[in-house]
Amino acid sequence: MQRLPDDFWDWLSLEWFSYSTLRSFDWVYPFVLYALPVVLLLFLLKWLFSLNAKNKLDMALFSDKVKWQWTSLLRHIPTILFMLFIMLVLVALARPQRVNEQIEQTAAGIDIVLALDVSGSMELTDIKPNRLTAAKEVALDFIDGRVQDRIGIVVFAGDAYSLAPLTTDYDLLRESINDIGFKMIPNDGTAIGSALAVALNRMRDSEAKSKVVILVSDGENTAGSLDPELAAQIAFAYGVKLYTIGIGKDGMVAYDVDENSQTVTVETKLDETSLRRIAQIGEGTFFRADSKDALQAIFRNINRLEKTEVTERRFRDTRDYYQVYLKWALLLLMCWMLLKNTFITNVLED
Repeated sequence: MQRLPDDFWDWLSLEWFSYSTLRSFDWVYPFVLYALPVVLLLFLLKWLFSLNAKNKLDMALFSDKVKWQWTSLLRHIPTILFMLFIMLVLVALARPQRVNEQIEQTAAGIDIVLALDVSGSMELTDIKPNRLTAAKEVALDFIDGRVQDRIGIVVFAGDAYSLAPLTTDYDLLRESINDIGFKMIPNDGTAIGSALAVALNRMRDSEAKSKVVILVSDGENTAGSLDPELAAQIAFAYGVKLYTIGIGKDGMVAYDVDENSQTVTVETKLDETSLRRIAQIGEGTFFRADSKDALQAIFRNINRLEKTEVTERRFRDTRDYYQVYLKWALLLLMCWMLLKNTFITNVLED
């Protein structure tokens, strides 16, 4: 925003009449500005109607016609000044001002850990383009909807690792999610219990009013040394709520295309009972997602259930500038009064 002069004499600057300055104002009574062209129209009509109403005095002082003199235009200056005076008064009445509004947001954030399965079965394409990519895209949308929440990321296959600590650096979280790929964990499998343990370890010292783990997996627990239900009981003891999302369809699912351009299918089955039991122990909810739209709806539902309360405080600093245009109007009024008593005014027309 353009800075306006603050000194006492700075109101004399012509910058006050620039288009950018006038456009930058907030007008309290903007409808008054519609009267500006009316003023111009009234003065124009007055001049037109007075052309034929003037009394002319024939004087035989010259034998030839008198040539037009540009100095005859000087007699219009007082009228123009008076017209500008009225227009500036209207601008002042419209009350131009600048409003500097600041918004302060405070929120008691929630600690959330996203535990994402990156095992080989996440390459299946029953959810386009594949299960892992769909989960990543929905996770990115979920992060965009959070305010002041600390979010961490855990990835797991045969082992589980913390990819990002609990943080409000959402740019870092987006980069971390984008970097997630297949075979980033050499040991294949599905270590759900280990993933929960790593997530809980991140939340062990958390003082947030609400702590949540969202686990996304497409298989049953086949790796790791910790039983998932025991991990869920530990989560309950720490006051951590567990949401589990089973992703994918049961049955024969397309996996790849072989060298003969034939589609290779594999049979897949989700251990829904185990994931449902984990969520029940962790006082959360189990969801089933067999499409990307369903997965998005699940995250929106979790986003609604675990909503952070944000308190807004607004500070408005309002500064009026109508005085500037009133000063200009008074200056033009004084100039008009002075010129009315000089040779410039044609006294015969008064």
